[in-house]
Amino acid sequence: MAGRTIVVTGASDGIGRAAARALSGQGENVVVVGRSPGKTEALARELKATHHVADFARLAEVRALAAALLDRCPAIDVLVNNAGGIMGSRTTTADGHETTFQVNHLAPFLLTTLLSERLVASRATVIMTSSMLNLRARLDLDDLDLRRNYSGVRAYSNAKLANILFTRELQRRHGDAGLNAVSFHPGAVATNFSDGTDSMARLVYRTPLKRLMLTPEQGADTLVWLATSVPGADWVPGGHYEKRRTAPVHRLAGDADAARRLWERSEELLATG
Repeated sequence: MAGRTIVVTGASDGIGRAAARALSGQGENVVVVGRSPGKTEALARELKATHHVADFARLAEVRALAAALLDRCPAIDVLVNNAGGIMGSRTTTADGHETTFQVNHLAPFLLTTLLSERLVASRATVIMTSSMLNLRARLDLDDLDLRRNYSGVRAYSNAKLANILFTRELQRRHGDAGLNAVSFHPGAVATNFSDGTDSMARLVYRTPLKRLMLTPEQGADTLVWLATSVPGADWVPGGHYEKRRTAPVHRLAGDADAARRLWERSEELLATG
């Protein structure tokens, strides 16, 4: 399986960077995508890999990224939708969407759907980085941008449940054509997660508690396993994993109608902005 093309978003830091290094070390052709030009270019030089810079808070950059990948990658064997973050106070992007929702769900949804024909033709694996916080979600499909009852934790939890619902609907729509979608929880990882925001989470990552967290390499283990193992044999397409085992999900994750409605609502939001 070595030598495949694996696109990793959110690769300039944390588990994305650790996964890119591990996959490159196994002989995979890793395409590095990150928001920070300096960090992304540095990792690409280290790995002798192709790289792209894109800020998922700007949908125009996501569209440009998809166009560049389609132009330069005849096949995409694995797409790792790892970019994301928690934002704290409610902010909106230039596209008019709540930032946590756009960066964690709407942008990777857009990227994946723009690449869908290439992914299906490649019989690709699509991996979504979710979180155990999906269990705390209170998702309102009529208020995905959380104009009402906003909190940073709720926005992030909702987005992580959206990742799982998207995974399952992607599998339903394209699984028969050979695409395999899966989501996972990396664990509490000692990274720069939430830096540059006013989220209270950033304070935890600056205390001695950080020493109790997983290393980025440990957090990336399940991601690397999903990218290099066999769908249907080693893991169940449409499933959600932690530490290479099936992980619990929110009760709504099993609602096929909710997954379909989220997909359709995401398409509507992208069509209008």
